[in-house]
Amino acid sequence: MPSRPLLDLIGAKWTILVVGCLTRGARRFSELAAELEGVTPKALTQTLRQLERNGLVLRTVHPAIPPHVEYELTSLGHTLREPVEALLDWTDAHIEECSAAQRVYDADA
Repeated sequence: MPSRPLLDLIGAKWTILVVGCLTRGARRFSELAAELEGVTPKALTQTLRQLERNGLVLRTVHPAIPPHVEYELTSLGHTLREPVEALLDWTDAHIEECSAAQRVYDADA
């Protein structure tokens, strides 16, 4: 399946959360790290690099001291906005049901 690598990227642990943050505008690395509770610097760096490599994120280095780097969605990246927001909305709407199912499953295990 030729689309498999792209599906792997989109389905990766941090991708949807990073894209979700960037739908609200450009962010610095430290801002993304603060918004994404639990992400390690290594995982965030790898995710951003893969998104940049696939044309979904633009990395802009501003000439300043210290260097100022921002990440933002490209026009291609913005096409993910609707599906990502739909997934995030779905998780918000169904988190309690899934948590209840987990408790039932764990109690039976």
